[in-house]
Amino acid sequence: MDVKFLVKLIENSTVSVPSLLIEYYHKIGLDEQECMMLIQVHSFLAKGDDFPTFDDLAKRMSLDGTDCADLLRKLIQRGYLSIIQKNDQQLYAEAYSLDPLWEKLIRAAYRSETDMSVKDNENTLYTLFETEFGRPLSPIECETLAMWMDQDRHSPVLIKAALREAVVSGKLNFRYIDRILFDWKKNGIKTLEQAKAHGERIRSRQIRSSEKREPDETPKMPTYNWLGQGE
Repeated sequence: MDVKFLVKLIENSTVSVPSLLIEYYHKIGLDEQECMMLIQVHSFLAKGDDFPTFDDLAKRMSLDGTDCADLLRKLIQRGYLSIIQKNDQQLYAEAYSLDPLWEKLIRAAYRSETDMSVKDNENTLYTLFETEFGRPLSPIECETLAMWMDQDRHSPVLIKAALREAVVSGKLNFRYIDRILFDWKKNGIKTLEQAKAHGERIRSRQIRSSEKREPDETPKMPTYNWLGQGE
């Protein structure tokens, strides 16, 4: 047995398969057979064969040429594979392109990373609320917190800011926090900077209003310290 020949054969036959394809193929709607077909196409492309025949693919698959043709057609129709026109020295030829597959995988990986980040933010918020309240949140409170993020689309930053305002104001309850978030949403507040500017406008109006009252008249509205200082 010529071991060196076999080692060289293995080395020259290596095809790099993106780890994203191995990790996410099922998340983008591919089954094992479809994934293997795309890997085979990728292998041909890597070796310089841009448009392998159905019989060429069938030799590497547990499918005949007709089945390979049907599977390729389905992959093209579903947006995992495309056929492009290739210009090679003024000669036009068809070629397979896996760009649609790579785009789907990148989007899936990005969504997964984003979902994980959102989940981390949710866990951080729950921990922060329980720390400030000094107790575990009730099921209703947990549902309210989830609703602020999922339905009302309040960012974790603004929810933290509203919690801080409730702490500073000595009104640590979900109803008060919800009132702050509702006011911000009604006024188009989406960032921490906008919330700070909004709070300054409220304080300015309250100062002007208090100056018009008699010295012994108690203000009816509390002075809002929306965010305090810093993060």
